[in-house]
Amino acid sequence: MPQTAAIPARVVILSAPSGGGKSSLARALVESCDTVVASVSHTTRPRREGETDGVDYSFVDDRVFEHMIEAGDFLEYARVFGHYYGTSRTAVDQFLARGKSVVLDIDWQGAQEVRRSVADVVSVYILPPSAEALAGRLVSRGRDSAKEIRERMAEAASEMSHHVEYDHIMVNADFATALVELRALVLNGVAPVSACGFNIEALVHCAKNVRLKTSDAASL
Repeated sequence: MPQTAAIPARVVILSAPSGGGKSSLARALVESCDTVVASVSHTTRPRREGETDGVDYSFVDDRVFEHMIEAGDFLEYARVFGHYYGTSRTAVDQFLARGKSVVLDIDWQGAQEVRRSVADVVSVYILPPSAEALAGRLVSRGRDSAKEIRERMAEAASEMSHHVEYDHIMVNADFATALVELRALVLNGVAPVSACGFNIEALVHCAKNVRLKTSDAASL
C-alpha cells in the first residue's frame, strides 16, 4: 500500500558500483511509495533490449547532450564508460514543487555536483556484500563480456572508495531487506544499519583483485 512521507520532499541520491543494485532498488522504492519519484536521466549510450525511451532513460546523441550542457540544462552530468549521463534540472525542480521526493540514480561524480547545488539532499552509497557477489551479479546480467566485467570490477574498486562522501551506507545482501531499509530512510529518516561493522576497506581491496570463475568466464 502506498505510504505517506513523514518528512518533507527532498532529493535522494543513490550510488553504487555497477551491479550493486541501485537501479533495481530505486525502481522498487518508487513503485511502492506514492510520494517518491525517479528522475529519468538523459544518456547517449545505446538503448538496450527492453528499455523504453522516456521511461528508463531519455536517449539522445552526443550533439544533443552537449547542446544541453551548454544551455545549463543539467543539474549534474558525467561521462561514464564512454557515454554521457545527466539529470534534468527542470524535471527535479518540478517534482520537488509538487511535494515529491526525487531519487537520483547517479555515480559519485554526479553526487558531488548535486550536493554543491541542492540544499536539501540525502545521499546513500549501496555496497554489495562481497566482491565475489558483485562479480556474480555482473555475470548473471549477461550484458557484458569477461573483459568488460573485469573493467567494471576495477572501476568498482575506485568508485567504492568514495563511500566516505555519503550521508549513509547500505549493504545490499538481500534485496527485500535492503528495500525495507531504504524505505525507512526515505520516508521516515531512519538511518540504515546494514553497514555497521562491515569491512569496506577489505571489500575495496578484494574488488581490485577478484578473479572471475572459469565457468563464469566461459559462459560469456
